[in-house]
Amino acid sequence: MAAAPSASAVSVRQRNAAAASLLLQDQQQEKHEAVDPVPPPPPPPRSTLYQALTSTASLANLLPTGTVLAFQLLAPTFTNHGACDATTALLTRILLAVLALSCLLASFTDSLKGPDGRVYYGVATLRGLWLLDYPPGAPTPPDTSRYRLAPIDAVHAALSVAVFGVVAARDKNVVRCFYGPSPARETEQVLDIVPLGVGVLCSLLFVAFPTRRHGIGYPVTNGAAGSST
Repeated sequence: MAAAPSASAVSVRQRNAAAASLLLQDQQQEKHEAVDPVPPPPPPPRSTLYQALTSTASLANLLPTGTVLAFQLLAPTFTNHGACDATTALLTRILLAVLALSCLLASFTDSLKGPDGRVYYGVATLRGLWLLDYPPGAPTPPDTSRYRLAPIDAVHAALSVAVFGVVAARDKNVVRCFYGPSPARETEQVLDIVPLGVGVLCSLLFVAFPTRRHGIGYPVTNGAAGSST
């Protein structure tokens, strides 16, 4: 009569032990999955055509369009259509210097989307992006440390100024202003070869080291905004 309750108690203890073992296994499995989550599958590789088109499209940032437009509009007037005197030659040099400086400064500008969804523009500094048009009463701007200056920015600025110099050197009004209506043959050869070589070299370097900055006048794209680093 006393053996039956003892067997029942043993059976209950076995069932409890089995349930506790299953619960412990489930907890260990959940802990393992939490510590070592399954990594997402890698994105499909980009095609060579996509990479080539992206690199070619980035050439649009090498020379600000507004600078070229301003040069094309103002150069004929400042050079008097190539017939320069002492005053117009000085004004032309000042114009070229100002436009080259604008190319230089534009290489250090960037833009970002604020918490309110609006696009704000700024200048890259050693600490981040100095926003120019961020209103005082707006929400706290996001962290801009990833927009800080990088050595590649100086390279892009030099390339931008060099390309502008190519555009100016190929302009017939500027050539006539500085070298007369009939420049020497050696001068013509230099003006034909050097600007072309500099332009091709700068384009190749810019394709090899593209910029990720979105300067003033260029839209912010998803997944591409950020610093040049």
